Amino acid sequence: MATVNFTTQEFTSRSDQAFDLADKGEKVIIRRGRRRAYRLIPFTEESSGITPELQAKIDRAREEQRAGKCIRLTTHEEIDRYFDSL
Repeated sequence: MATVNFTTQEFTSRSDQAFDLADKGEKVIIRRGRRRAYRLIPFTEESSGITPELQAKIDRAREEQRAGKCIRLTTHEEIDRYFDSL
C-alpha cells in the first residue's frame, strides 16, 4: 500500500482522486503547512467504535431523556449543588 500526499491546495482541486485512492485502501495524507497533516480514511460503522451494544445504550438513554426520566441542570449553580449532593 502506497502513501499518497496532497497539499491542501492539491486536495481542493483533486479531492475526487483522493477519495478514490482512500476507497481503494491507499494511505492518503493531506498536509497543511509544515507541521500539520491529516489522514483521509473512509468512514464505516465498524470504524466508528460504536458497537451494537453501545448503540442500544445510546438509544435507551435518548428515549429516557425524551420521556423526562433525567435530571436537567441548566446553571453552574445547579451543577455545583448536584455534585455537592453526591
